[in-house]
Amino acid sequence: MTFADIDPPARLLMGPGPVNAHPRVLRAMSAQMLGQFDPEFTAYMNETMALYRLVFQTENRWTFLIDGTARAAIEAALVSVLEPGDRLLVANIGRFGSLLEEIGERCGAEITTVAAEWGQVLSFEALEAAIAEVRPKLFATIHGDTSTTMAQPLEGVGDLCRRYGALFYVDATATLGGMDVAVDRWGADIVTAGLQKCLGGPPGAAPITLSDRAAEHIMGRRHVERGLGASPAAAGRRIASNYFDLAMLMDYWSERRLNHHTEATTMLYGARECARIVVEEGLSARIARHAACGAAMAAGLSAIGLQVYRDSNHRMTNVTAALVPPGVDGEAVRTAMRTEFGIEIGSAFGPLQGKVWRIGAMGFNATRPAVLSTLAALEAVLRMQGWAARSGVEAAHAVFAERGAP
Repeated sequence: MTFADIDPPARLLMGPGPVNAHPRVLRAMSAQMLGQFDPEFTAYMNETMALYRLVFQTENRWTFLIDGTARAAIEAALVSVLEPGDRLLVANIGRFGSLLEEIGERCGAEITTVAAEWGQVLSFEALEAAIAEVRPKLFATIHGDTSTTMAQPLEGVGDLCRRYGALFYVDATATLGGMDVAVDRWGADIVTAGLQKCLGGPPGAAPITLSDRAAEHIMGRRHVERGLGASPAAAGRRIASNYFDLAMLMDYWSERRLNHHTEATTMLYGARECARIVVEEGLSARIARHAACGAAMAAGLSAIGLQVYRDSNHRMTNVTAALVPPGVDGEAVRTAMRTEFGIEIGSAFGPLQGKVWRIGAMGFNATRPAVLSTLAALEAVLRMQGWAARSGVEAAHAVFAERGAP
């Protein structure tokens, strides 16, 4: 048996993520390895922390990377805060709210859920009522849930959590670097993300930021790994995961550089470059670019004759869902998009499986050419399926003309 070189076909990834990585990120990841305690490398670690403070819009000292995909940071956040019997309140607006519930259950927490119908978000009043009633140790929510394409409003929620003594966790996997993720303004205590969506990198490193309040709580459970020597500061219940122990990871990212894992060198290079690109572009310009692409995509889909899914007031700007028309084979359309045009769009989960396509315009792919090419290909494929698609390109082009063409 022989194995050929890896030579993947060219694809324009216009689904809910991952998206095409920025060429600068891929170039950065090809740089030579360094030892994890080499002063040059620890300088890159410090620069990565500083860059992500800007991306997260925070002054938090503890802003760093978890080695693993976005889910690694989610699990690190929950397992480092929650102990068996703790109350976890989850705001569930889709599939990934259910993931928070499941991870909380694995931590032994008592789970309460305040849920919205898929395609809707929760009102501030509903969140306040639930937090006041449950008085959780941790309130957790998704900012943008790609399963439903909805973005949960979070202004004022941090104040609520402080009023009722809760820590406030936000999963911003799908929105950091593309929508406004204002950690300090929201008063969020822990926020996590991933590279493979709006940040325009590959999956494999997960940015995280912790408030002083959250860090103090987690450090109250700090234990030094046995093989590293005595643990005079040991206190509280040991965090149930070694790899995802945020207290140990803070020691590793601190000036102490207390050994934990071996940092994923090339992923750090890539994550650093993702953040550097965001900072160079400017957050306001980048957020506006994603908003323009999302508006153009929605306008184009509507002009084709498709129904854009649900609440337009709370839709994510970087992922748009369209209902599969009656009589159209949704998977055949996705296959033809990929094989005939080299473009990938997404299917769906749970109650939306087989009912919608999810189409993203994120990171390196949040551009006029990518949006217009996707709409043109979708029009053609729908006509190939015998569905009377109208043109959506002109409508999208008009949005770009009005807002500026990224």
